[in-house]
Amino acid sequence: MALEDLSHNFLTGRLEDLVRWARRASVWPAAFGLACCAIEMMATGGADFDLSRYGMEVFRNSPRQADLMIVAGRVSQKMAPVLRQVYDQMMEPKWVISMGVCASTGGMFNNYAIVQGVDQIVPVDVYAPGCPPSPETLMHTILTLHEQIRTGELLRRPLVATGPDDDASSPWTPQIATTVRLGTPR
Repeated sequence: MALEDLSHNFLTGRLEDLVRWARRASVWPAAFGLACCAIEMMATGGADFDLSRYGMEVFRNSPRQADLMIVAGRVSQKMAPVLRQVYDQMMEPKWVISMGVCASTGGMFNNYAIVQGVDQIVPVDVYAPGCPPSPETLMHTILTLHEQIRTGELLRRPLVATGPDDDASSPWTPQIATTVRLGTPR
């Protein structure tokens, strides 16, 4: 049997595909639970839903050990700088999931004290809808992120200041992130 007859495997596959597979299979989340969505996020890590089958056994408490931030719940104006600091301390490549309607749009809290969408602070890759989203929704969101990592859609972040001519003080313009759409639960 010649090498031309073999389908792609670890010997004949591309290095990019191997790196994407390794990144997808070893995403380590940093929990940033702020409200009721955090209870559902903790339930996802429990025995009933078992995130360990995706290589995500432990929620990291140190941002330097995590590459996925799950923002669960409403973000107040006082918490926004802390959220950004934790995001900046995470290693590259890093991803963000906005979990729940309060994190995504401010929810029912349309006032001066709540940030009207976490995408004003950090770039969001995938939104998980719901109030609060169920653990199944969060797992589907994580699988959607895994698929984006596998296909290589998430390669660069917008607005990276590299030189003195770049305006790093201008606000970050969010791109349209993926929103998870679910059917009726079984």
